[in-house]
Amino acid sequence: MKNLSQIKLSYFLGMVFILALLMSACEPYLTVDENLETKEIPRTSTMSQTATEAATKTATQPPTSTVSPTYTETITAIITKTATITPTPTFDFPDVVVNVAAAHCRYGPSKAYLHAADLYEGDHGIVQGRFQYSDWLYVKWDKINYRCWVSPHVVDVSGDISSVYYANIGLERIPSTLYNTPQNVQASREGEMVTITWDRVNMTADDDRGYLIEAWVCQDEAYLWWTVSFPDQYTTSYTVRDEAGCHSPSSGSIYTVEKHGYTAPTTIPWPAP
Repeated sequence: MKNLSQIKLSYFLGMVFILALLMSACEPYLTVDENLETKEIPRTSTMSQTATEAATKTATQPPTSTVSPTYTETITAIITKTATITPTPTFDFPDVVVNVAAAHCRYGPSKAYLHAADLYEGDHGIVQGRFQYSDWLYVKWDKINYRCWVSPHVVDVSGDISSVYYANIGLERIPSTLYNTPQNVQASREGEMVTITWDRVNMTADDDRGYLIEAWVCQDEAYLWWTVSFPDQYTTSYTVRDEAGCHSPSSGSIYTVEKHGYTAPTTIPWPAP
């Protein structure tokens, strides 16, 4: 058996070893930097402490609100100019008043055309047209609901006739389908005289208003619009003077006429001078 001295020595050495271990645990670690200098690094990490302090500050400090600029939308009214409407003056048609005891208003601008309405002294109307090749006027009368042609010699005119447009005759507005157009229409010349012939159109006595010729002829070097009518169906020829020397060739048409209106025209084969 070991003696007491050895036991005490072993106990003493063991206590010294344990004490050395305990003291080494409390010593700081040693590290070497790039310059081989020895530095002490505490066991509690400075980086950990800094991170903890930053987290604490972040958690405890109230968030700082960022003030964004406020934009106020301003609506600017754009004023658009409105076009000014200028009223167009109403055209003032010339007035006419009948100045004779009685007169005719006709379906065309000459005495050759059918009677359209009776006119009496004092009757008033508005001139709405005029004929290019005669001085007759196309009038809307107060007392009737249609227009017809009147001679300027039986009315008093108030206003400027020259400002009124030309109007067409318009016989197609009163067409007749009861009878045929003139047939076998011929024309022959002897010097300055042209004779036109056609076959008779058989009409009742009540309807019979004869025939109408519209022509352009040359007389005294003037190119004239020429009209002529016949009282009944039994007149079947007509002779007119037609000379040479005008700027356009002579020509013509013939209609059958009955009390209701006019047939379609038949062209006259006009002979050259």
